[in-house]
Amino acid sequence: MPFIDVILPLALEKRYTYSVTEDQYANLKRGMRIAVPFKKDKLYTALVDRMHHEAPLAYEARDIDQVLDDIPVVGELHLEFWEWISQYYMCTVGEVMRAAVPGALLLESETVILGREEVEIDETLLTDAEFQIREALLHRQSLKVKDVVNLLERKRVLPVLHTLMHKGAIELKETLAEKYRPKWVKYVRIHPEYTADTALQTVLEGLNRAPKQKELLLHYFQNREPDSPWIAQSKLIKSSGIASSILNALVDKGIFECKKIREDRVQWGESNGDIPSVELNAVQAEALADIHKYGETGKVSLLQGVTASGKTEIYIKLIEEQIQQGKQVLYLVPEIALTAQLIRRLQKHFGAYISVYHSRYSQNERVEVWNNVLREQTSASIVLGTRSALFLPFRKLGMIIVDEEHDPSYKQMDPAPRYHGRDAAIVLATSAGAQVVLGSATPSVTSYHNTRIGKYGHTFIPTRYSDVQMPDIQIVDLRQEHRKKTLLGHFSKALFEAIEGTLEQKEQVIIFQNRRGYSPIVECMSCGHIPQCMNCDVSLTYHQYRNELRCHYCGYHENLEAGCSACGNQTINTKGLGTEQVETELAEFFPDAKTRRMDYDTTRGKHAYSNLIKAFEAGEIDILVGTQMVTKGLDFRHVNLVGIMNADTLLNFPDYRSHERSFQMLTQVAGRAGRTLKQGQVIIQTYQPAHPVISQVLDGNYEAMYERQIREREQFRYPPVYRIIKIVFKHKDYQKLREGSAWFSRALRLQFKDRVLGPESPLIGRLRNQYIQQILIKIPPGASVAQTKNSIKRTERSFNAVSQFRSIRVIYHADHI
Repeated sequence: MPFIDVILPLALEKRYTYSVTEDQYANLKRGMRIAVPFKKDKLYTALVDRMHHEAPLAYEARDIDQVLDDIPVVGELHLEFWEWISQYYMCTVGEVMRAAVPGALLLESETVILGREEVEIDETLLTDAEFQIREALLHRQSLKVKDVVNLLERKRVLPVLHTLMHKGAIELKETLAEKYRPKWVKYVRIHPEYTADTALQTVLEGLNRAPKQKELLLHYFQNREPDSPWIAQSKLIKSSGIASSILNALVDKGIFECKKIREDRVQWGESNGDIPSVELNAVQAEALADIHKYGETGKVSLLQGVTASGKTEIYIKLIEEQIQQGKQVLYLVPEIALTAQLIRRLQKHFGAYISVYHSRYSQNERVEVWNNVLREQTSASIVLGTRSALFLPFRKLGMIIVDEEHDPSYKQMDPAPRYHGRDAAIVLATSAGAQVVLGSATPSVTSYHNTRIGKYGHTFIPTRYSDVQMPDIQIVDLRQEHRKKTLLGHFSKALFEAIEGTLEQKEQVIIFQNRRGYSPIVECMSCGHIPQCMNCDVSLTYHQYRNELRCHYCGYHENLEAGCSACGNQTINTKGLGTEQVETELAEFFPDAKTRRMDYDTTRGKHAYSNLIKAFEAGEIDILVGTQMVTKGLDFRHVNLVGIMNADTLLNFPDYRSHERSFQMLTQVAGRAGRTLKQGQVIIQTYQPAHPVISQVLDGNYEAMYERQIREREQFRYPPVYRIIKIVFKHKDYQKLREGSAWFSRALRLQFKDRVLGPESPLIGRLRNQYIQQILIKIPPGASVAQTKNSIKRTERSFNAVSQFRSIRVIYHADHI
């Protein structure tokens, strides 16, 4: 008898086996979706992983419910990639599947309630709620659980349904509901028999008594494309301003005919097949030749070029070469904000060859991109996306470009799999035989170290495109400003005057402050009380535009009262600086300038990023205040000044990577200034002007930063010299958490000795009512990472065998870099 092992989108350590018929076995392939019953007959979408004739020993295999696909939706390459991710990042393949496949393709069953009219029920024995359900089923064939919730006007309805089922009045059935809905667009054209001039003249004369119909017919000829008689009905109605009922009347008369065409929800232009070639200067051409040389030897290429050095043109040239070979290209960016600008730049060269894939797209839009990649459609030859685009089912992957490779946004934090997009991209490309290009003006210490030891190839562009000068960087000592009392709000005299001068020259300004909200701390000046989040160990941030205090971790919020909640005195004062306060001060100082904010609060909408960036590019915004979003490789032609409000919040963060990330962020945001012919200006406000990182940014000296960091990391045993696995424990009971994490730590020390650090509370010891403890394990060079992970997993199995620790959640961050 044939069997299949399946992958379920659940955190299961093992595969489950199901039985299939001979016909199903003959048609099934690895990577196809099927619906299977699991846990009390609930249906889940599973993927076929292995086909065999070995019956399971521990249980009796159940039959599958149905086959959902004709062809595999996930190829062999990606199934192996999923397996690698699950092993390397210490999670299950089901968790990888849940993250990889668009939710609209992961169908789950819905409980449907059916009435049993053949069963006679004594209605006097039914409660009011049971009688309402029974009565509703007399008028409808079936009800869904949400229908019953609305009918009874209460949330808990399952006990009522179970009681009715035991009485024989209803039966429950699980049904699969298709989530993906294709988009069908209605097109119209004039009937072919009326295309001749004489026939058309007759039709127009016949419509003299129907002026609106005649007007719509004339609009049709004015708006249709010259090479096609078909026009979208919505376009015709919109351009003419005439009601759709008039169009329907013309269809009823046989003058117009209709058809429906299935279209993608997002389209990025048209292409005639010709790709205009991009011209490179001598320095770019040399860098391109280096990348080709490294690609021939199978090495990853690290393209390091100062900001505005023209790295994107090199990427375009590389993409052009891959498209000409019939290959697919994946272009990864760390933030959704970057896709808006890049799409417009890529469109000029590649037209309809482009697709975009990220979390702001709807499930239906993501399914369409997935299917286009799977079917090797021209529109998915180039995919621009964030880290989740790695899981798209490429079949002819020729190249992966990882732009801004240093960015920490490539690391997935929650939920599992907690992978690093850059490192996973290298593994995927190696399996697919594709080339990898990592690009950054400020590479990560890890990637640069790999070039030093010969693992990666390295190409450096030291000058800006067209020999544009690097920005002039000025350091302002905030201690002196306070002593001299020259601060205007939070702006030094130098920054204030620079903004004033830039606006007079009709140039644009970017102000960087890496905290959102109005003020991170609200304090009572009488008793010192600081409002705290009720779910997390953090202070609440004040948001002035809503007059509320908000937690940026769990979303808890409350209104800001005039009096202190502890002592009642009306002596509330704000401390610290956020983007909202910077925006408010700028509006007061420069009322004629158009000031906007770019942070999480202002970019939540689907098109908020692109609309804001378009407005800034078009000159509709004079001053843009932003968090780290404004540092991510954006290219603005008319930005002459960049101001950094306080560099110390970056430098003093308690993390071994804080100096590296401070250098990267300050250099990147400074690079937004003066990207055309005119030299830009950067003003950095700080209380530590003599700090080594500030000096390195001032000199643009990446080498000095790297050398200092690598020495410190060798001394204190941190990546990239040592590798680190971080184990995080979470539980709502603090005492149980402490006991459990201490037990786990002792067990690890028996194997790894002094390489185990902790358990300790992190910087924020409680989030969403869950207390947190963490352990670090340092793996020295030459030690087996796989064996270390196996030992940790064995310890976890023993840990879970202790009943009092079973409820403690254990989370792994492999390669804590």
